[in-house]
Amino acid sequence: MPYRLYQLIERAARRTPDALALLWRDHTLTYAELWTRVERFAASLQALDVQRGDRVAVYLPKQFETVIALFGSNRADAVFIPINPQLKPDQVRHILVNAGARLLITSAQRAGQLTQALREVPSLQGVVLVDGAIELPVPGWPWDELPQQALQPARNIDIDLAALLYTSGSTGLPKGVMLSQRNLLCGAESVAEYLRNDQHDRILALLPLSFDYGLSQLTTAFCVGASVVLFDYLLPRDVLKAAAKYEVTGLAGVPPLWNQLVQLDWPSEVAKTMRFITNTGGAMPTATLAKLREILPNTRVI
Repeated sequence: MPYRLYQLIERAARRTPDALALLWRDHTLTYAELWTRVERFAASLQALDVQRGDRVAVYLPKQFETVIALFGSNRADAVFIPINPQLKPDQVRHILVNAGARLLITSAQRAGQLTQALREVPSLQGVVLVDGAIELPVPGWPWDELPQQALQPARNIDIDLAALLYTSGSTGLPKGVMLSQRNLLCGAESVAEYLRNDQHDRILALLPLSFDYGLSQLTTAFCVGASVVLFDYLLPRDVLKAAAKYEVTGLAGVPPLWNQLVQLDWPSEVAKTMRFITNTGGAMPTATLAKLREILPNTRVI
């Protein structure tokens, strides 16, 4: 078992370099391609003088750069902080201040909305923009123009802090949950085992990557060399269309989503490919569970 999180991708790239790691819209990345980009981003962070234990926040929807930034930060010995892309500027500012973020990875549009907030984060030394350049109150670098240097060896060990995942803040301000390399790796291995994941799985990533089970959609897949479809949806019907389009074998959801999905007509292709579905974030209503088992008679419900 690896003892650093990024090694899940590195190991898969060595075993099955041509296997698909990520699908996003009509684009794909193999494990070899993903690993190359993770290493390149890690080298850029080192060139920007990001040090071991520095906090790197990622405020983006699900796209290739989001995954590369998270795992590239891990390769550079930094602590990554996935921020829910639905959060408003004041909420983002609180997380950046509370975490002591040194670097923020986001889009030009989102950075523009954070202009005032960025002035109020004393630890912040710069912003990486994945889609261009705008004027900001802190230094900024376009993703495609990041500095490069030879990648230095990783120094983190299994008990070192790997990530800060912030709670929803439903009973107060969001609080950062500290997760070590070992926490995340053991979680990935455990979940992949009970879901019986293997390299043939294709997981539809619906949940936010800032949510523990959302991040687990990546780590469990990478643990076994499976594929992940990065997907943000507007309507429940979009989920079923995506499941059919990408021939999804695994889907994680929360009770409100399942309650909506069982009211829809499911494409026949979904039942043919869906090997398992899994519920988190609350108890599955009995009636919803019964309906799901009727729609998906050959699918494991976990």
